[in-house]
Amino acid sequence: MSGTSASGLRSGQLAAAAGVNVETLRYYERRGLLAEPHRSPGGHRLYPESAVTTLRVVKAAQRLGFTLDEVADLIEVGRHRHRRAGGVPGLQARAQAKLAAVEERIADLVTIRDDLRAALDAGCDDLVACAGNDRCPIPFSTLTVRPGAGPDPARAGSPAEGGRTRGSGAGARS
Repeated sequence: MSGTSASGLRSGQLAAAAGVNVETLRYYERRGLLAEPHRSPGGHRLYPESAVTTLRVVKAAQRLGFTLDEVADLIEVGRHRHRRAGGVPGLQARAQAKLAAVEERIADLVTIRDDLRAALDAGCDDLVACAGNDRCPIPFSTLTVRPGAGPDPARAGSPAEGGRTRGSGAGARS
C-alpha cells in the first residue's frame, strides 16, 4: 500500500483503505474486532496492513446479515480454529443457519407481498371493515399471536414488526 510508514497505517489511512470512518476503528477496537494498535513515538495509532483485511471481512459479514457479536465470535473462532472444541460451530455451520433464516424471511416477505397485492386488487380501503367481510383477501381469521409473545396493541396485525404470525410451522411469519 502506498503512503504507509514502515511501522503501519495511521487511523485515517486505515479508515480510507477499508472504507470506514475513524470512529468505526475505535468502536471495533472496543468491541474486540480489531486489535489495539501499536503507537508511534508521537502517540499516533499504527495499524498493521492486515487490519484492512479484517475491516473488510467485518463489513462483508455484516452485509451477509451477521451481527457484530456474531462477526466477533466468528473471528475469534477463526483465530483459534486449531483449538476449536467439537461443539463450537465455525463459519460453515453459521452460514447455513443464517441462510436458513434468510430463506425463511424471504418466504415470509413473499406471503406479505401476496397478501398486500390481494388487498390492493380487492380494493380494500378500511382494515376494520375488511376484517368483518368474508370476501376480504387479508387472512384475518388465520392470523394468530406468536407463541410466547403477547400482542403489541400498537403493532397488532403487523407481521413485518413481529406482532402477529400466520399459522404455525416453518413457513409461519415471525
